[in-house]
Amino acid sequence: MESGFWKQRWQEGRIGFHQKRVTPLLEQHWNAVQALPGCTVLVPLAGKSRDMDWLAERGHKVIGVEISPLAIEQYFVERGIEPEISTDANGIHHRAGSIDLIQGDAFALNSALLTSCKAVFDRAAMIALPPSMRDTYVRQVYARLPVQCRGLLVTLEYPSHEKSGPPFSVGESDVRVRLGATWKVARLEQQNILAEQPGFIEEGVTSLYTSALSLQKLSL
Repeated sequence: MESGFWKQRWQEGRIGFHQKRVTPLLEQHWNAVQALPGCTVLVPLAGKSRDMDWLAERGHKVIGVEISPLAIEQYFVERGIEPEISTDANGIHHRAGSIDLIQGDAFALNSALLTSCKAVFDRAAMIALPPSMRDTYVRQVYARLPVQCRGLLVTLEYPSHEKSGPPFSVGESDVRVRLGATWKVARLEQQNILAEQPGFIEEGVTSLYTSALSLQKLSL
C-alpha cells in the first residue's frame, strides 16, 4: 500500500476503484454534513474523481491530494484544462478554477494546509489502507484538521477473511475507535450493495455494505 503500489496501479490501468460518475452517497448526503458554504474541502487520495468537480460546482474550494502523476494528468486532459503548476512543501500543485490537485503524499501535508480545510470528503482513502497505515493516516490527517471541521466518510464493510484489500473492510465501529472522542460520528445511510458488485462476488464475498458517515471535529 506504499506510494509505489498506487503509481503502478495507475500505470497498468488497474483502476477499478475509479468511478465514472459522482459518488451517489455524496450527492445524497453532503447537505446533511452542514459544511460551511464556500469552505475548502479536502479530498485525500483523490485520483481523477468527478467528486471534486461536483463539490467545486457547489461553491467549494477543493484540495485534492494524489500520489500518481498519471492520475492528475488524466484528470485535466479529460476535461480539456491546462492547470497552473507550482511547487511547495506539500507537493506539486495543479490549479484550475477552485480546484487545487496536489501531487504529493497525503501523510505529509503541512499544518497550514490542513487547518485551512473546514471540510473533508473521504471515499477512497480510509478504505484503501490496511489497519496499520490507517492508524498513521488518522494521526497525520484527521487529527490535524481544525475543530468544527465537517466531513463525509464513505466506507465498505464485508467479512474481512473473505477478501484481501484494497479496498479494505472498515466498519462503523472501527471508525469510531480510530477517530476517538475528538470526532462526532453519525451514520446517515447504509446500503447492501453486494448484488451490484460482481467482482466481490467472484472473490467469494458473501456480504457487502457501504455506509455514509457524517463527521464533526469536536476537539484537537
